[in-house]
Amino acid sequence: IHSFCKKDDHNKENLFNTINYDVAAKKRKKDLLNNKAKTQYFHQEKWIYVHKGSTKERHGYCTLGEAFNRLDFSSAILDSRRFNYVVRLLELIAKSQLTSLSGIAQKNYMNILEKVVQKVLEDQQNIRLIRELLQTLYTSLCTLVQRVGKSVLVGNINMWVHRMESILHWQQQLNNIQITMPAFKGTTFTDLPLCLQLNIMQRLSDGRDLVSLGQVAPDLQVLSEDRLLWKKLCQYHFTDRQIRKRLILSDKGQLDWKKMYFKLIRCYPRKEQYGDTLQLCRHCHILSWKGTDHPCTANNPETCSTSLSPQEFINLFRF
Repeated sequence: IHSFCKKDDHNKENLFNTINYDVAAKKRKKDLLNNKAKTQYFHQEKWIYVHKGSTKERHGYCTLGEAFNRLDFSSAILDSRRFNYVVRLLELIAKSQLTSLSGIAQKNYMNILEKVVQKVLEDQQNIRLIRELLQTLYTSLCTLVQRVGKSVLVGNINMWVHRMESILHWQQQLNNIQITMPAFKGTTFTDLPLCLQLNIMQRLSDGRDLVSLGQVAPDLQVLSEDRLLWKKLCQYHFTDRQIRKRLILSDKGQLDWKKMYFKLIRCYPRKEQYGDTLQLCRHCHILSWKGTDHPCTANNPETCSTSLSPQEFINLFRF
């Protein structure tokens, strides 16, 4: 400061004016970020180092809020391979981890959720999945708002009431959605041979989708009741031991695989499968999406990566 003030072109007044200008500029930038709920919190790097203890190089812990801010979830929801993964992660956070997010992370959470809803309204896909997510979040917020005096939520209560109103509005939009018929008049699903129809139906991992498909046409209703179809679905999601504990016989004395499936999903979690997941590098402990470059010193970084389920991702930040 002494050398700076000795210059002929500057005096103490100019120095303090410069300092005040920098402080005011930083404050305006911070206010702009905090006041605009639509503003996404961006980072140049799309990866984060997951550390659970203090070292000479790093102090403190990596939190779930930091990871949520740093990882590129806004772009991930536009990728069909990552969409279900992000939605499942949002649901798990809504159930039990919402209060562990920082204020900025909570804003990012709501912004990403709004983008998810808008995407579903535009392409008319995954409607039931997002309805369940919104209902889970609304139920959790109703419980948390009642305990607002215990400082379980970051921010003003009026802000959270406004967000709950937004959730109700999104739910109403999803309930009012009208599925439009495509203009294309080419080959339809029912025009395919029965063996191909069954082959495609075997790719569905949710029994509710099979039931909905069976309601489209009488021929599909017959196919959706195929015992082998429901048997494969049960064997895909559940172990033999779980199935043996929930056996149900039909009137003809045969195993009723359809009823067994819906009974099993009430007792055990279903198998989760995603096209693309977050990856944790065992060598450098960096968390990122598959295909994202990160500063790894391993000779073959691809062999060091481990796929994480949404629940395993959250478990990383439980200390």
